[in-house]
Amino acid sequence: MTTPAMDCPHVNLFKESNGLEPFRITQKWLVHCSTAEARQVRARSCFCRVCHTYGGRLHTCLHCIYFGCYEGQHIHNHAEETNHYLAMDLSFGQIYCFLCQDYVYDKQVEQFAQKEWIKVCRFNGWSESLLTTLPYWEPSGTELEYLKLNPKRRKISADSYVGLRGLVNLGNTCFMNCILQAFVHTPMLRDYFLAERHECDKEQCLVCEMTRLFQKFYAGEKTAYIPFRLLHLVWTNARHLAGYEQQDAHEFLIAALDLLHQHLSESNDLGNNNNNNVISGRPGMSINMIDSSNHVSVDEDSNERGSSCDCIIDQIFTGGWQSDVTCQMCGGVSTTIDPFWDISLDLPGSMSSPWHCMSPTQATVPGMTALGSPPVNGSSEQRAMSLKDCLNRFTRPEHLGSSAKIKCNNCHSYQESTKQLTLNKLPIVCCFHLKRFEHTNKTRRKIPTYISFPMDLDLSPFMASRRSVNTRDEASVDDVLKENNYSLFAVVNHLGSLQSGHYSVYVRQHRNQWFRCNDSTILKASVHDVMQSEAYLLFYHKQYLEYD
Repeated sequence: MTTPAMDCPHVNLFKESNGLEPFRITQKWLVHCSTAEARQVRARSCFCRVCHTYGGRLHTCLHCIYFGCYEGQHIHNHAEETNHYLAMDLSFGQIYCFLCQDYVYDKQVEQFAQKEWIKVCRFNGWSESLLTTLPYWEPSGTELEYLKLNPKRRKISADSYVGLRGLVNLGNTCFMNCILQAFVHTPMLRDYFLAERHECDKEQCLVCEMTRLFQKFYAGEKTAYIPFRLLHLVWTNARHLAGYEQQDAHEFLIAALDLLHQHLSESNDLGNNNNNNVISGRPGMSINMIDSSNHVSVDEDSNERGSSCDCIIDQIFTGGWQSDVTCQMCGGVSTTIDPFWDISLDLPGSMSSPWHCMSPTQATVPGMTALGSPPVNGSSEQRAMSLKDCLNRFTRPEHLGSSAKIKCNNCHSYQESTKQLTLNKLPIVCCFHLKRFEHTNKTRRKIPTYISFPMDLDLSPFMASRRSVNTRDEASVDDVLKENNYSLFAVVNHLGSLQSGHYSVYVRQHRNQWFRCNDSTILKASVHDVMQSEAYLLFYHKQYLEYD
């Protein structure tokens, strides 16, 4: 990339002919989108004109109205056919010169970008401290010298193994290793820790150690990493996980998220972070609302119950459940919004929560059985339950009955009611916990039922906004931009019994490559291997990050 001391002559030539207006318009309407109208324009217009995708490092031509992806070389083909030599990356606002074959820097365009970024902060109500924290890097004099001494640039190819590294088992620590592998392959978490955004002066800090872990993984080393410092910090801060006994991977996931959240919150000034694009506060805190006359009013004490936080953990993992309790007498609705980090789903075969088949269409998986599913055409093959079946059951209306009457805020009397859970706010990373381990007064056992899960998941049918209009039409207008679509990127498995089991994890590298991480051993896996595995935790990432 050209530095401030080495301006691109082609950009200067373009400015002499066309002025600065193309740069200003692109930054305002297509890159930063500081108004609601601009975001709508970007959402409608910004997709590759050849492959019709929203990803692939989308660029726009600065000479004409054309959008093309960088990864598919479609913006390159357009430049070659039209001799339009300048394009702008729509993710970061950087100029790409096809004559220089590199991203180039221009001080005036940078100033436009900074002005638009300030508008974005004010439009979203972000704190004043963010106005000086611009998403751009301008090299210092020392860094310029390093750039001149190292003109070669590294490029990670599609078949690169950078980011893949085993973790040594330190004694029944497979539960920790598989969650760490899932963290390392979470795109936004990776970008945060590799950018060294966390500043800390503590001698023992879990976030600092996590930063070191990410750096070690992406340093290109092939030997297995020994996470002994991280294990010690976990033992120190989460006493219930200390020792060499077998632990639950899901329990470690929640503990790790909680500890990272706490450490990051302590290092931030929470008083200056009052507005976020996600449900704020730790899971377990509620925001109560009452709907008794076809309207919703927020409880005045809700801000005291839910502390505001914009740490990277809450930005990525926090979503919001909406619980609607409807009075059977007057129809009044009491609504509660509860933040969550993961979604725990009951499985067929559970004694504490009896299962009833709800889906008329279930995939058939050879060799797999689902409790309560009848044979298909008299054969020995059984119909497997799916992740969507579990979600349908979890979000179905539930009649609370006469033994669980609640006082209605509308008719002011105790009445029978129905309760329904729906998704109010979707997280960037949605983690599903399939409750395979059952603990009752009489028994402790593992539920081995196979649950099928998709590679791409649409959560639109489970959104509160969709349920409120009584529609589940998956071709509705709301899904045009696929804002509720997710892609699978990690699957944690538990092999063996409850008493003597072992955890491993499948992770997605790049776009279509999958690997099985079994402590220090990493082997390439097929999509079929992933989809037929006995999933315990499923990690899905949002496909498009377009927020209003």
